[in-house]
Amino acid sequence: MVKNFIYRAIDSSGASVSGEIRADSIEMVENILVGQGYIPSKVAEEGTELFTGWLRNIETMLTPVKIEQLIIFTKQFRTMLIAGIPILQLLGTLENQTENKKLKNAIVSMKLNIREGLTLYDAFTKHPRIFSPLYTNMIRAGEQSGTLPDVLGRLVYILEHEHKVKSDIKAALQYPIIVLVALMIAFFVLLTFVIPKFVSIFSRSGLELPLPTRVSLLLYHLLQNYWQWIIAIIVIAFIALRLYYKKTELGRYLWDSLILNVPIMGPLFQKAIMSRFASVFSILQSSGVHVLDSIAILGGTIGNQAITREFVRVRDLIEEGRGISGPLKSARYFPPMVVDMIAIGEESGRLEEMLREISIHYDDEVEYAVKRLSATIGPILIIGLAAVVGFFALSIFLPMWDLTKIVRKGF
Repeated sequence: MVKNFIYRAIDSSGASVSGEIRADSIEMVENILVGQGYIPSKVAEEGTELFTGWLRNIETMLTPVKIEQLIIFTKQFRTMLIAGIPILQLLGTLENQTENKKLKNAIVSMKLNIREGLTLYDAFTKHPRIFSPLYTNMIRAGEQSGTLPDVLGRLVYILEHEHKVKSDIKAALQYPIIVLVALMIAFFVLLTFVIPKFVSIFSRSGLELPLPTRVSLLLYHLLQNYWQWIIAIIVIAFIALRLYYKKTELGRYLWDSLILNVPIMGPLFQKAIMSRFASVFSILQSSGVHVLDSIAILGGTIGNQAITREFVRVRDLIEEGRGISGPLKSARYFPPMVVDMIAIGEESGRLEEMLREISIHYDDEVEYAVKRLSATIGPILIIGLAAVVGFFALSIFLPMWDLTKIVRKGF
């Protein structure tokens, strides 16, 4: 019996397509789609499982590919590549072993792309939400040099190291964030529930309220009368700034420049970037990638627009024949130690070795800076907490002291 079936599939470019087909069964629909060059992702009889299919597709879109899953995928990819398994068979095995639906769909799409003659690099770049510029450019470097297994091994090291650094930073910031949230809640409760009651008592006594109490009362009235506007302004400002800083090149440049100049956190990010720079540059050099191409790749993999702009300028200077260390010396954010060691590497012909030493040094620096982060932020939080508590204490106890004097005079 012929029925209407609704399908969703992936075309040769990796895009999602949908439509209707009349057929006898789901298997027949899938065969028709494969014959047309599509990869079926969902086929359902009209009016039966469509809503469920939509929910599953939405779930797939919203499900992120965690860094741990990406690391496992890369390790498995490398292991099977070393074993000599053909790429299409390799990707088929990974498709069956992968549990993440978004990653599984990406693998299916890459199989189709490679079958049509695309390079591995081109297939990976079609999924930028899963594979970062660093990842895809490392794939390109491995393909061009013929050392893809070695490059993947170093890529795994970079991914694991950066995941560890991010996890350590998150762990170091967890306690300060909890304290800040508790502080904000306490500030709100004191301002909206405690201060107004005391102010009403002081006002009835005819006291002239001191400055901290007047400021607290002003903040209370602002929250009470204009809270809708305050929330709306905060939400609109957040969305506008996010769109500006995420969607425009100038916005990303300004934001990344600001991040690098933030006290305490800025130096930590600079050290992490120097570690990534030296590590990736060393891998590219050992893979036989030309210096100019390496600088271009580094500009797309560092993850900071302010430093990327410096790489563009450095690349132009290198192209003029000025070497590497000279242009880097004139660039911002590159410490003298990095420039000096690269200069030594250039002169001695041991650039790759010097870059590895720089990477190891800054790995240790980042680890030390992360450990020191909590110890540095702790006193700042204590001072902030003392300032807030002291402000409200003055708001309450200064007029209470004056009220005590009036009561004593009455006796």
